[in-house]
Amino acid sequence: MFRLAVVFLILLTSTTLAQTNRTELKRADLTGTNMEIIIAVLEVPPGSSVDRHTHPGEEAVYVLEGATLQMPDGNQIARPAGQAGVNVRDVPHAGYKVVGDKTLKLLTVHIVDKGKPMTVPAN
Repeated sequence: MFRLAVVFLILLTSTTLAQTNRTELKRADLTGTNMEIIIAVLEVPPGSSVDRHTHPGEEAVYVLEGATLQMPDGNQIARPAGQAGVNVRDVPHAGYKVVGDKTLKLLTVHIVDKGKPMTVPAN
């Protein structure tokens, strides 16, 4: 019984420690506008999720290190290194969980309205 409790505690602790980490690399004003550019690296370890959200502007994404994603409907998709994409203003995206044993690592470039939150939760 004690062993089972220890195993459960270890699993609970490791799940709690797995969290998304965003490292902002550079932030600058977009000349002649009321917008800013934010360059960051997002790391999402196995077991962590990225909730559905929008941005008050555009987001370009480049996959530095790929992983497998589980979508809300249960389907799993590969997000390989080298893949790129653009998420447009105010359109909900993400809503996935990283599964398997690889951390998803993304380079993101946001061009967003200055003074607004970079990420807005979506319904």
